[in-house]
Amino acid sequence: METNSELRIALIGDYDPQVTAHQAIPLALNMAAHHAEVDVHVEWLATDHIDANTQLADFDGIWCVPASPYRHLDGALLAIRFAREQQRPFLGTCGGFQHAVLEYARNVLGWTDAEHGETSPDAVRAVLSPLTCSLVEAVDGIRLIEGSLIANAYATTEIREGYHCRYGVNPAFEEQLLTHSLKATGHDSAGDLRAMELSDHPFFVATLFQPERAALAGTLPP
Repeated sequence: METNSELRIALIGDYDPQVTAHQAIPLALNMAAHHAEVDVHVEWLATDHIDANTQLADFDGIWCVPASPYRHLDGALLAIRFAREQQRPFLGTCGGFQHAVLEYARNVLGWTDAEHGETSPDAVRAVLSPLTCSLVEAVDGIRLIEGSLIANAYATTEIREGYHCRYGVNPAFEEQLLTHSLKATGHDSAGDLRAMELSDHPFFVATLFQPERAALAGTLPP
C-alpha cells in the first residue's frame, strides 16, 4: 500500500492493558489508517504528564479515551482545551465525552465551579452525574442528527453501539450547556444525550458510547 501522509494522534488517558477500550483504540486507528491509506503514529499521553510544556501542537489529532477518573484531571482538561481552541481534530469517547463537557462548562461558559460527579459528588454544579441506568457493557440504539459529522462518518442516522459507562450529562444543566456552540448530535432510545459536537470547530466530536470496540471484532470503526 502506498501512503501519502502520516498522522500523529495523541491518546489522552492513563493506559491500562486491562481496559477493553484501551485494547481496541490502537487497532481501530490502524484499521482506519489502512482504509484511508495513511500512516498513523499513536502516542499515549498520561494525564499526570500533561502540563503547559507538553508539545500538543506536534499532534494532528487528539483522542481523549475512556477509563476515568484520570490520574490528573487538569492534564486531561488542558489537552481538550488545546484541541478546542486551536481547532485541532478531537475525539472523546466515554470518559473523553464527559471531560469534554466539563472543559466546555468551565472555559467556555465560565462555570468555574463545574465539577465531575464521579470525583466531586457533592458539588453544586456537577455537570456530569450518575446515569439513571448504568451503561456498563450495555448496547443500545442511537439516533444521530442528519448532516452531523458523526452521522456522516457512520453514513446513517440509526446505529447501535456499546457502552461501559456510569456517568453522563446532568439533566439539570443540559439545556444550558447546549445553548451555544455545543450541539447534541445523538440520542439513545430513551431520548438521552449520547453524542455531541462543536458547531464552530472543524472536527470536535464526543460520544458516550465506544465505537472503537468494533475493531476487536475485526470491523472497521466508523
